[in-house]
Amino acid sequence: MIGLFFDEVEIGREIVTGSYAFTRENVLEFAKLYDPQAFHLDDAAAMEGPFGKLAASGWHTAAAWMKCYVAVNDAARAEKVAAGNILPELGPSPGFRNLRWLRPVFPGDTVTYRAVITGKRELASLPKWGMLDMLNDGHNQNGELVYSFEGKVLVQRR
Repeated sequence: MIGLFFDEVEIGREIVTGSYAFTRENVLEFAKLYDPQAFHLDDAAAMEGPFGKLAASGWHTAAAWMKCYVAVNDAARAEKVAAGNILPELGPSPGFRNLRWLRPVFPGDTVTYRAVITGKRELASLPKWGMLDMLNDGHNQNGELVYSFEGKVLVQRR
């Protein structure tokens, strides 16, 4: 997690992973490729839809979270490499739960994402790895919570 070994990560640690600006162009592009519902693609249809105007796909908010998460991890790892430090291997995520899209995200919104370590445990079946539990969320420019999920990730032990 952010270039740290499992043993170095503290419960309660909060990492702001970055911000993503949702523009009309990227909302439409994402929707055309991955979520072609009318309220993500067409202004007139969106006015009649559940949000009253064009809205980003929830999957777009999730993909933007991943983009920010990977970028902040890559930057932290590059910093450690430049300082001559040994890096932990990165592991996959075995899953997530409680994915919630709490408010619509509209073109013009900027969502800032963060991750908070909520738990960690050693894995007897995988002694090289530890499991981190994280609460991940995103707030729009007004401070409103728009997105959240509970995730898990494997991190190499020292």
